[in-house]
Amino acid sequence: MAKYENDVKQLLTLIGGKENIQAVSHCMTRMRFVLIDPKKADEKAIERIPSVKGTFTQAGQYQVIIGNDVAVFYNEFTAYAGIEGVSKDAVKAAAKTNQNPAQKVMSALGEIFAPLIPALICGGLVLGFRNVIGEINFFNDGTQSLADISQFWAGTYNFLWLIGEAVFHLLPVGIVWSITKKMGTTQILGIVLGLTLVSSQLLNGFSVADTPAADIPVWDFGFAKVEMIGYQGQVIAAMMAGFVLVYLEKFFKKHCPEVISMIVVPFCSLVPAVIIAHTIVGPIGWKIGDAIANVVYNGLMSPFGVAFAGLFGLLYAPIVMTGLHHMTNAIDSQLTSLYEGTILWPMIALSNIAQGSAVLAMSILQKKNERAQQVNIPACISCYLGVTEPALFGVNLKYGFPLVCGMIGSAIAAMISVGSGVQAFSIGVGGLPGILSIKPEFYLYFLLAMAVAIAVPFILTMIVGSRKLSKEALLGEDAVAAEAAADTQSGAEGQAADEDKESAAEAAEPLTELKAGLTGKVIPLDDVPDNVFSQHVMGDGIAIEPESDTVVAPADATVNAVMADTGHACGLTFANGMELLIHIGVDTVDMNGDGFTLLVSEGQKVKAGTPLIRFDKEKIRAACHPSVTVFIVTEEGNAKDIQYLSGMEAVAGETPVVRFQ
Repeated sequence: MAKYENDVKQLLTLIGGKENIQAVSHCMTRMRFVLIDPKKADEKAIERIPSVKGTFTQAGQYQVIIGNDVAVFYNEFTAYAGIEGVSKDAVKAAAKTNQNPAQKVMSALGEIFAPLIPALICGGLVLGFRNVIGEINFFNDGTQSLADISQFWAGTYNFLWLIGEAVFHLLPVGIVWSITKKMGTTQILGIVLGLTLVSSQLLNGFSVADTPAADIPVWDFGFAKVEMIGYQGQVIAAMMAGFVLVYLEKFFKKHCPEVISMIVVPFCSLVPAVIIAHTIVGPIGWKIGDAIANVVYNGLMSPFGVAFAGLFGLLYAPIVMTGLHHMTNAIDSQLTSLYEGTILWPMIALSNIAQGSAVLAMSILQKKNERAQQVNIPACISCYLGVTEPALFGVNLKYGFPLVCGMIGSAIAAMISVGSGVQAFSIGVGGLPGILSIKPEFYLYFLLAMAVAIAVPFILTMIVGSRKLSKEALLGEDAVAAEAAADTQSGAEGQAADEDKESAAEAAEPLTELKAGLTGKVIPLDDVPDNVFSQHVMGDGIAIEPESDTVVAPADATVNAVMADTGHACGLTFANGMELLIHIGVDTVDMNGDGFTLLVSEGQKVKAGTPLIRFDKEKIRAACHPSVTVFIVTEEGNAKDIQYLSGMEAVAGETPVVRFQ
């Protein structure tokens, strides 16, 4: 009889049968399913299966947590079901078929912008700080800023633009690079293409709206003229150019003989891509921008201005994500010159606030998720100071619903603002400081609109997030109950097996502690940015923020499991029957073994200090995964009074991190 025969049969039935499985794979602890109809899976019944420790859905995959024995369970499951498992890449690809077109677009955008998020956050905070010291007139009856009255702050204000310009004006370089990286083509060609979009030879893209058409420089080829326009801050044009380059390179790689590919492929890919970017992609981008500007201006000036304000407030955040939002500067300037004020800028400030409030709610919802907080908190700060890109690309677009909640709050606030006739003196600071640009007679109305922009997105995000995020995470109490049931089941797994463990423990020298498997800072398992680990679904343990690059055995042991294809995890059994799961990083299974070298094999006996896995921290960081490594006791064996030690700097193979009797 197979070890998990009954559990396998139950799972296959409860998941909707063989015909509901599109693909299946596994990692070190979880079965990963792509289901044809996810609604057929009976989650509550599945979590009552003795060997199941929890379930959750993520990125189109239905994941069933089994634990250290997942490889055995997986083999029995696929054999009983009569299906073949596939690679994790194939599962991810199949999972995308469960996504609707909007989810696929957001997923692609998320993958493109994920490597850019640290720079966007840094740039957002820098520009927000510049706004405070250089754009807000706190002094001399509201006529001068801190930079106006202090040479030090004036110098700081000017110096910080070096970073702000690099992040936001030169953003197309990062976008095109990220696209080539995602698509697996030559990244340096993407960087070069991006640089041609923001070259200093070109008219700065942010100046185009204020430059008469006759003054725009051109390349004159005799038979045709091409405008020398830069695409600073542009997203759509950069993405289109990036994909043109990618597909040209793939085409020429496929059809070019290997012996001359080094010469032909880069030239035939890059040169046409640059030409297309400046003759087709760029003009299309500007036409879109002009159309949006005209629609906004005419809409605000129409008898239906309040309704249009709601539409503008709703759509402004997506416009920011396209990079076309700077076109509103021309409209603001025209409104200011005609009416000595602008009704457009207050709505922009309110949209900033609304998106920031959605991030604030996410920060509260994810207060125990350290990894998420590293993005949430700075993104919220920069958003409230008027720079929304970190919040939009780093948080709200990633999850989807915070973006929509922010858009709804922005729409309502915009209608209040325009309906009350709120005007700003001119273009000013976005976000919360935006009130300093508002004419004093409209302060109360703008404060009301601000309150709505803060409260509505916050409340909506909290309501939706408390439901939606709980579906993507583990069910706390139920998971603990399932874990207890699983522990009871595994603890009663046959008298013969227990006797074998006891006799093995008696034959060996008493084992009373496990040493650190890595050099680095030891942290509690609760602080690991992964719900399965931090909620102790797999068991108790510790985690280490690594300073070294090699995991070693914390005591004499037998290797009971390895992830041979990815190399990112392994399991050990000690003489007292205790079992330990070692998992390097969070979600590093997605790296498919890149950066990991497995140094042992299943069944191998190892001594304390024996190298188990070598890994590359830089590759893990480049893949946007935390490198924190967990050491989880999945089976206590004969150990009693187990103590997990944390909060200190540990040396691999020397510092005790787990003590027991």
